[in-house]
Amino acid sequence: MVERLTLTAFRCYDRLRLDVGPRPLVLTGPNGAGKTNLLEALSFLAPGRGLRRAALADPCRRVGGDAATAGPPWAVAAHLRLPAGPGTLGRGVDVGTGLERATAGERRLVRIDGATAGQAALGDLFSVLWLTPEMDGLFRGGASERRRFLDRLVNGLDPDHAGRTAAYAQAQRERARLLREGRASRGWLDGLEDVMARHGVAIVAARRDLVDRLGAAVRAATGPFPGARIDLVSEVDGWLAAGPALAAEDRLRAALAMARGPEAPAPGPHRDDLAVRHGPKDIPAVQASTGEQKAVLIALILAQARVQEAARAVAPLLLLDEGVAHLDAPRRAALGEALSGQGLQAWVSGTEAQAFDSWAKNAQFLRIAEGAVLD
Repeated sequence: MVERLTLTAFRCYDRLRLDVGPRPLVLTGPNGAGKTNLLEALSFLAPGRGLRRAALADPCRRVGGDAATAGPPWAVAAHLRLPAGPGTLGRGVDVGTGLERATAGERRLVRIDGATAGQAALGDLFSVLWLTPEMDGLFRGGASERRRFLDRLVNGLDPDHAGRTAAYAQAQRERARLLREGRASRGWLDGLEDVMARHGVAIVAARRDLVDRLGAAVRAATGPFPGARIDLVSEVDGWLAAGPALAAEDRLRAALAMARGPEAPAPGPHRDDLAVRHGPKDIPAVQASTGEQKAVLIALILAQARVQEAARAVAPLLLLDEGVAHLDAPRRAALGEALSGQGLQAWVSGTEAQAFDSWAKNAQFLRIAEGAVLD
């Protein structure tokens, strides 16, 4: 859990310090007040570009009313309480991250207990899960968004997964560029395709492991957040099911070598998809109502939190931007009860405080207005 959060020059916040407890936190206020900005700051406690997938300088507080003028470098700091074993109060960890400007350019700086660290070290401590309004259309959108969603879930179990996906994507882009320019040697392409094969099979294996664990957890869900059936749609996964990983790597290398023509679609994990069905109705999630789709998404996130805590002994931090949008009153109440009962710290935003009336006994309430926390 986050016990203290400090923001400096982050989006609409000049300076903010919050001391909070373990119960779910509800952030309410009008549109543009700064609720999503606060959640985005928390998302930077994990590796990556945050819940907005922002460029490094984007979160800088703008000054002088000029949207093109960035102020001082942004910073996010938190005092975390992490479990240290059964029957203990846990251990405190101070984490800080932000933009560093130097003559060599800009970079993201990370410090853990005062020592400089890489972003991957954040993922080794704990993980952050989030849902945003843009993700409400996950089942209706393209496969790339579902792959990104799936890979974020995998990162929560295996922090090294992000490095593998980045290495695969870099090799894929370089291979595509060389083929487009028509000047690649066979040896050069062989080398890039070897990188893609080794990382690609590992990526698919990690996705399959997550889908199996998550599928078992979400199938057991009952109540307003329905069980769901999920599966990985992947050609490479079929190769892994048919034989050892090394054989799948060989098949992927051979398939990539055969797909060097300008119009040939290259196989690999960049073509994977996540198939989701609404459990009780046994229909594709995309055919369910908007409220039912949101309920399935929440069921997946709650199940993922249980899977991560079981695997890593650390519950993730959960961020739900407009978390009760599209939910009816019984589901809104059930979400509050689920978050309280699951023992994880959740930050949930919404424009109307009345939507959270049923959470009154189990949550902390913060009212946000014009980049300030009023109570």
